[in-house]
Amino acid sequence: MAGHSKWANIKHKKAAADAVKGKVFSKIAKEIMVAARIGGGDPAANISLRALVQKARGVNMPSDNIERAIKRGTGEVDGLVFEEILYEGYAPGGVSVIVQTLSDNKNRTAAEVRHAFSKHGGNLAGAGSVLRNFRRRGYFAISAELVEEDRLLDIALEAGAEDVQRDGSLFEVICEPSQYGAVSDALAAASLTPGTSELTMLPDSTVPVTDADKAKQLIGFIEALEDLDDVQNVYTNFDISDEVMAKAQA
Repeated sequence: MAGHSKWANIKHKKAAADAVKGKVFSKIAKEIMVAARIGGGDPAANISLRALVQKARGVNMPSDNIERAIKRGTGEVDGLVFEEILYEGYAPGGVSVIVQTLSDNKNRTAAEVRHAFSKHGGNLAGAGSVLRNFRRRGYFAISAELVEEDRLLDIALEAGAEDVQRDGSLFEVICEPSQYGAVSDALAAASLTPGTSELTMLPDSTVPVTDADKAKQLIGFIEALEDLDDVQNVYTNFDISDEVMAKAQA
């Protein structure tokens, strides 16, 4: 999953900054509402909801906001009904892109996503053409300063994780969605707090981006998509080295 942790941490820092404006709270609240509507309001029995509650707490979302979003999802409190719509396409250079949206107005969302692709030189693709190359997985990124690799391997694999990889200064722990809760509990019991923990979409293969200008263009495109109010998550298969990433952000 090379490259995923670097981008995940960039997004984590951005989310922390956006939290001041409350924008990230509204995005997570919508996801919580949908997860609670589909799988029920008990995080212990709803893996997707549990992951989102952890995500909300990771950006210091108030507990009242979390509880209100759950109640709106289960119908205990009135609220808008959002529909999940996935858009698939390609960024310049052949990088695969999946855009997850939650919308109460499909026409508005489609127009905004289409405009972002067009403006940044991307192309939308047919349903399933990109998604088939991604798998839904539980994902945890843990600072290598917190734990020795052998100890983390023992903890994660015993809890049901399928892989532990090192990417620079981070360890990436990957698991089946059904094992997310068990792995999360095992890390917590070992006093290991991930910088990122989520249910995400991971690619089967990656596309290397070695030119800093192209990397900057790609990052700008993804950020433009993520800044849209209806966009919840953007998944890609790029692989940018630390060196190229640093140049692209200079």
